[in-house]
Amino acid sequence: MCSAIASVGRCSVLLPLPLAGAYDYLVPEGMDLQPGAVVRVPLGQRESLGVVWGPGGDIEAKRLRPVVERLGAAEIPEISRRFVDWVADYVVAPPGAVLRMVLSSSGLTEPPKPRRAWRLARPDAPPPPDLRMTPARARVLAVAADGLARAGSALAAEAGVSTGVIKGLVEAGILEGVLLPEAPWPQPDPARPGPELSERQEAAAESLTGAVAAGGFSATLLDGVTGAGKTEVYLEAVAAALAAGRQVLVLLPEIALSAQLLERFAGRFGTPPAAWHSELGQGQRRRTWRGVLEGKVKLVVGARSALFLPYRDLGLIVVDEEHEAAFKQEDGVTYHARDMAVARAHLGDLPVVLASATPSLESLTNVSIGRYRHEELPQRHGAALLPQAELIDLRKAPPPAIAALGQSWLSPPLREAVGETLSRGEQALLFLNRRGYAPLTLCRACGHRLQCPNCTAWLVEHRLAGRLQCHHCGHWARLPSRCPECEAEDSLAACGPGVERLAEEAALLFPDARRVVFSSDSVAGPSEAAQLVNAIAEREFDLIIGTQLVAKGHHFPQLTLVGVVDGDLGLAGGDLRAGERSFQLLQQVAGRAGRAERPGRAMIQTSDPDHPVMQAMARQDRTAFLAAESAARQQAVLPPFGRLVALILSAPYAEQADAAAALLAKHAPQQQGVRVLGPAPAPLAVLRGRHRRRFLVQGPRGRRLQPLIRDWLAAVRLPGAVRVSVDVDPLSFL
Repeated sequence: MCSAIASVGRCSVLLPLPLAGAYDYLVPEGMDLQPGAVVRVPLGQRESLGVVWGPGGDIEAKRLRPVVERLGAAEIPEISRRFVDWVADYVVAPPGAVLRMVLSSSGLTEPPKPRRAWRLARPDAPPPPDLRMTPARARVLAVAADGLARAGSALAAEAGVSTGVIKGLVEAGILEGVLLPEAPWPQPDPARPGPELSERQEAAAESLTGAVAAGGFSATLLDGVTGAGKTEVYLEAVAAALAAGRQVLVLLPEIALSAQLLERFAGRFGTPPAAWHSELGQGQRRRTWRGVLEGKVKLVVGARSALFLPYRDLGLIVVDEEHEAAFKQEDGVTYHARDMAVARAHLGDLPVVLASATPSLESLTNVSIGRYRHEELPQRHGAALLPQAELIDLRKAPPPAIAALGQSWLSPPLREAVGETLSRGEQALLFLNRRGYAPLTLCRACGHRLQCPNCTAWLVEHRLAGRLQCHHCGHWARLPSRCPECEAEDSLAACGPGVERLAEEAALLFPDARRVVFSSDSVAGPSEAAQLVNAIAEREFDLIIGTQLVAKGHHFPQLTLVGVVDGDLGLAGGDLRAGERSFQLLQQVAGRAGRAERPGRAMIQTSDPDHPVMQAMARQDRTAFLAAESAARQQAVLPPFGRLVALILSAPYAEQADAAAALLAKHAPQQQGVRVLGPAPAPLAVLRGRHRRRFLVQGPRGRRLQPLIRDWLAAVRLPGAVRVSVDVDPLSFL
């Protein structure tokens, strides 16, 4: 293909834009272009970044424009380009839209700018007599006396002075500037010994390291209860891949909450891994991207987008907490990072490990049909035992009213258990998977409910921030003093609890406890999350009130009680996975208790203790619950025993959405074994000001629905104001 490009003098370039395919360009004489080269090309009246995708077609040369320039020396690897094409085909998206996730930042191919540092201009000469010597300047000179060049901020920090002191010494000619090359990437040491493993952990680790050594594609489900030591097991496979000189990717659902895990990686390999997530600055993103492309970065821990980095020699992928819905990308290109990770491993002929204490039904089904290997860790590591779940029937033990608050949310048994736990000097967690103060605000006078103007959703009160907010589009407003409908004064009432309201109740019931709220509203990014996690682990708080963020993989040795305030919360609605998700979340949050030598206890408040999810929790019977869930899905031909694709139309006006939906319905495919359900208004019928209609296409497990979807959409010409998004294997039905 390289010689073909040189011989025909043209190439096809894929642009990171949602276009139908690659465009052809002329290759200027003397420009060396090979597939994967990153180039800048003209596009209309502007220029665009692109990647050489092939030798080009047979369009007349006079109709083609030349490539402007090649950027960078390295090419996007062939396996990354194949992955782009595969993902685009599977999720029914333009390849350029997928390529945008590979070229995820501007200036990626630009060479790094040299870093400016400062050192003594005349290290052997005494300071000139006319230099006014202050204690601060003296400290700087003492630090710089070793002759090393340091960045201005680093020199100031080490000397305990402001950067203004450094600037003054530069202007006086005492310090001189030098340019430093880019610092080399610290390399993880796979030979560093890990912790001692149990017999069962050792067997699982040998299986995973054997897969790495054997090479070739394999998928293994590492299925271990909370606290079983799954991380230590898969770190052995990571070490084996690193020892072989290969790159390793570890995917996490919430990179902002991975502080403890990153510390464990650093402790195991002697240096932190390269992180990849949305909170990285542009400079660090560019450096990491180039390091991955050039093979200098050996270990990446990142969110789902890390899957699209241009790995030069990937040897292992680990998907931690593989069951998590956070791996599903809902905006832009819609994909599930767990499933795409398996596809990437298959394309690259390398092993993938899926780890979870509560595996998805999809992964367990793949185990049952022999597609995935299965390594089980049925017991916690060491002396720790799994907590027994206790159900509190709210019909028999309702929360008593509190004079200062009115309605309360903690039942007498849970209040008593929290009090006893705190009196023993242990930590307790109150779990409620609802942000803010209250999910609904209504007028006591006329019944008006405060709703988002852009979405069919209620505004959530965030009392600490003093505002109402929509969690779908981000709209917010100050809490009004009167009803906007009837203008009654002081008539607005908060309905239902959020974690802020629960914290208010906890402050009255347990005034001496050191309390903290742990939710996405209380942590602004990875650094704050890391600080809070460490503070909880170091016993700076007694009582934690948290959402699902606190349920994800944290290890708090002194936490012995988990109280689930509303165990029924996730069971409502038409989500086909509602039961499975609720069971997973309850198992995960219950697993935060008793992870060290002290026994743990989990109490779940419920108004429906006979629900299969609640009974499974009480009996610790995952097998029976999943068998029943599997049988129900199989009978209905629903995933993982059937295929689903969602089509969502949106338009500025309801009439436009209805007309487009009717047109699509008229051309709906009629094929045996395939059902087209809809159109119907989506549960969120208006989102960000656009009216939405939904189709669901259902087919048998062995049937590829993507060609059918493409043909269907190609047969219909919709107005420009109408957008259609395709969601293959949907998780959300909003």
